[in-house]
Amino acid sequence: MAPSGSRSIKWGCWRVLYWIPVLFIALIVAWSYYAYVFQLCIESIEDTGEKVVYLLVYHVIFIMFVWAYWQTIFTKPMNPLKEFYLSHSDKELLEREDRGESQQEILRRIAKDLPIYTRTNSGAIRFCDRCQLLKPDRCHHCSACDKCILKMDHHCPWVNNCVGFSNYKFFMLFLTYSLLYCLFITATDLQYFIKFWTKGLPDTQAKFHILFLFFSASMFSFSLAALFIYHCWLVCKNRSTLEAVRAPVFRHGPDKNGFSLGFSKNFRQVFGDEVKYWPLPVFSSLGDGCSFPTCLVNLDPEQPSSPPGSSSAGKIAAEGRQFPSKPLRESQSRLLTSTPSWSESESATEKDKKGASNPVLTIENEA
Repeated sequence: MAPSGSRSIKWGCWRVLYWIPVLFIALIVAWSYYAYVFQLCIESIEDTGEKVVYLLVYHVIFIMFVWAYWQTIFTKPMNPLKEFYLSHSDKELLEREDRGESQQEILRRIAKDLPIYTRTNSGAIRFCDRCQLLKPDRCHHCSACDKCILKMDHHCPWVNNCVGFSNYKFFMLFLTYSLLYCLFITATDLQYFIKFWTKGLPDTQAKFHILFLFFSASMFSFSLAALFIYHCWLVCKNRSTLEAVRAPVFRHGPDKNGFSLGFSKNFRQVFGDEVKYWPLPVFSSLGDGCSFPTCLVNLDPEQPSSPPGSSSAGKIAAEGRQFPSKPLRESQSRLLTSTPSWSESESATEKDKKGASNPVLTIENEA
């Protein structure tokens, strides 16, 4: 009992330490609220109209920022559905096999009825030993959370949570509103920051709050802008941070654009179809996080037309042949049955003139 008790105490201490970055952000935000609302707007701004406008706009951005941050922190990451977990009999069967190839045969048999298209670098079925499940596409095991996370992007210490399928939209809105928050403070505080150096402000404690408020908001603006632009690029390409570092591997080889359906559909996968929900931190992403439509065309100028060592697969993609079908989930199929808007595709009219019978874009439906 003693070792178990010591482990639980150690884990409890780590859980407390994990909240320190979140507490740090919360304290900075609380101070910024006091400095802007009370010290700048109420104490320093004399024009009533300017004061009212600043306070109204500030509170709208502040509420959206806090709402998005709260949702990012407290939305639990989604785990794979029970159908991806091994049954008791499959676990026993897997444990009895010593050879890796025999185990792979068992995993392939289980995976044939699941919407799994990605593989390991060696071409094996992606399997999590700790969770005892076949990993859905874009799913990864988080060492900090000690569980498999659907469409895992990264584990963020600033929110003490994994950013994945369930809260990636919230994370994007958190970046958006936090950047707007800092830029708004910087822009409205600028003239009073200048007055500080020209001695245009009365000698009160407010001027020191105004000074540090401008410095902190402008510094955070630069770092947030870089992170925001990077994640906007990821959304446009339909990639996670992990996939940007290491391309997902399909049967035809690594393909960093394997999940890209063009800007419009990539954006809708994260933010949903209804425009009214885009700016709100409410869940509206498409799909269930376990299956994703894929595309075999690689027309990104950053990437060669066919992955190294897979010339035959490149020919298949170029000729437009389709793999044996495996059903997508209904929520994801809607992306494929609607009007095509892939930015990477060639003109269908040109292909019709050539008399081609198959489309340029083929959807990956690997066994």
